[in-house]
Amino acid sequence: MKKRFFNFSRPYVFVPMCADFFHHGHINILIRANKLGNVIVGLMTDKGIKSYKIKKPFIGYNNRKKILQNIKQIKKVLPLNGLKFAWIAKKYKFDFFVHGDDWRQGPQEKPRKNLIAAMKKWKGKVIEVPYTKGVSTSEIRRYYIKK
Repeated sequence: MKKRFFNFSRPYVFVPMCADFFHHGHINILIRANKLGNVIVGLMTDKGIKSYKIKKPFIGYNNRKKILQNIKQIKKVLPLNGLKFAWIAKKYKFDFFVHGDDWRQGPQEKPRKNLIAAMKKWKGKVIEVPYTKGVSTSEIRRYYIKK
């Protein structure tokens, strides 16, 4: 039997997010994750975001956390300080790790591969949700920077 880390039962479903501009693409991922079990969001800290996206978030960590804590699909929000996917997965032995399928290239490519290898050790599954067309935090950011 897998160890219980939280005050709710398994399966544990981990979803990493920056959630700087929270949008319907995030909701699509959370709806899919919620169908698998109890959702735990790994919310990137401000420092974590800067470690791979270079830009500082518009909304600080505590306010982004407050938003996520009030979404019914989310049972728990944990701080995630960078692309430490394999590390946090090993610590909590998540049953599922859910991410948008846009992480196969770029700065998340290597952490993704490390995560997949780690999750195989306890038969955890990595689920990639198709990217929601027409919405992107990066595009929203670019739009507002031009204004």
